[in-house]
Amino acid sequence: MTANLPLKLLSVFLAFVVWFAVSAPRREPVSERAFAAPVSLVRMPRDLAITTPVPDTVSVRLRGRVSDLRSLSSQNLEVTLDVSWVTPGDAVITLSPQAMSVPPQIDVVAMEPTKLRFHVEALRQKVVPIRPFLIGQPPPGFNAGDPTLIPDHALISGPASQIRNVTEVATERIIMTGRTETFLQNVTVVSDSSLIRIVEPVTTQATVPVSPEIGPVAPVTTTDAATETAAEKKPKPKGDQ
Repeated sequence: MTANLPLKLLSVFLAFVVWFAVSAPRREPVSERAFAAPVSLVRMPRDLAITTPVPDTVSVRLRGRVSDLRSLSSQNLEVTLDVSWVTPGDAVITLSPQAMSVPPQIDVVAMEPTKLRFHVEALRQKVVPIRPFLIGQPPPGFNAGDPTLIPDHALISGPASQIRNVTEVATERIIMTGRTETFLQNVTVVSDSSLIRIVEPVTTQATVPVSPEIGPVAPVTTTDAATETAAEKKPKPKGDQ
């Protein structure tokens, strides 16, 4: 027995080391920590739009081992909400822990807010004129004429309550500063509202005429006209005939 004692002691020591390593996570203290988790709305019907603000994040409180909580961040947390069931009108979603994507060893303790409320509207389309958006003026001595666009109308899409008030959309800025001749420029068609989308065309070609100014012509007065007529009637010297 004495001869095997070192081997037995080594076996006991190794078993203790293995037990200590395996049981370390269970002996680690459990803690709670708050995170700001981003909200993701999925499966939104294509013919509907949300017209009221929805929070970008919600506050969640998670419980787990300290080391596990430290490995988490708002970037790898997400609250995924299925909105495929919504219809035009007011909608309410109740937030549940099942909507959170967290590791299995982490528990969702609480979420704030517990409900999200928003308004849904049907999308409509409309054709409106495109307005060229000119910025600045040509240098002195040059004039800019009326620009033309090809195409000059756009198809837009947006919530019914907003699209009915839209009478036009605009191009991106067309800089006139320093222009001394007619030019063509492809410009993007843009909308002032984040809820109004440009369906087509995405771009249009603008032609802006620029030409030199024509100086004023001096008016002919009655006195000048009479002098000019008298000069024409004055007999010429015989040597000039």
